[in-house]
Amino acid sequence: STFCPFCLDKVYSNKCIRLYSMRFCPYAQRTRLVLHAKGIKFDTINIHLRNKPEWFLEKNPLGMVPTLETPAGEVIYESPITCEYLDEAYPEKNPAKNDVELQFYKIPVRRLKGEDVSGLEAELKVSLTKLDEHLVKKKTKFFDGDTITMIDYMLWPFFERIEMGDLEPFLDNTPELKKWRAHMLEDPAVKATIHSVESHKAFFKGYAVEKPDYDYGL
Repeated sequence: STFCPFCLDKVYSNKCIRLYSMRFCPYAQRTRLVLHAKGIKFDTINIHLRNKPEWFLEKNPLGMVPTLETPAGEVIYESPITCEYLDEAYPEKNPAKNDVELQFYKIPVRRLKGEDVSGLEAELKVSLTKLDEHLVKKKTKFFDGDTITMIDYMLWPFFERIEMGDLEPFLDNTPELKKWRAHMLEDPAVKATIHSVESHKAFFKGYAVEKPDYDYGL
């Protein structure tokens, strides 16, 4: 067995996909969800996003996570693109191609800064109402049927962080979204990638003042 010579993070096999991630990043979590859901063997290297190593920037000049490195050495980044790649390269399951993004970080960050968030809150209510109406119309557990598909995994990282930002009241008038969230919490891939509310809040506290603790809880 050998360790990555750069970070001593995990044993890495050339037969595996390598994921460059950050433990609390919701976008990287999207990719981890798909990897777990499809049962794909992968190795993880977590990147300190405030102190990115030069060898990582050589692989991805934008310094973004998630970044995937395929067994053939191809480098792929941005969460929708990495998830689409995994869906096409490992077609055992049939996730949807739709993607809806809700920026749950914006409201709590601006609250901490004392900024007016009424406009953002109104936008979030509209977005959540539309999602709830979609589920009502579909009459299914998940957004594209009674089994989880890609759109559910694209949404989940932000819904996981609702308590972190004290945004639970926004779900009071969206009963189908509440049910969806409960169903998602039972999914093995979600269970494999989830962080506790306490961990999210602790990380966010540092993130909001630009002093994130990427190793919190380790």
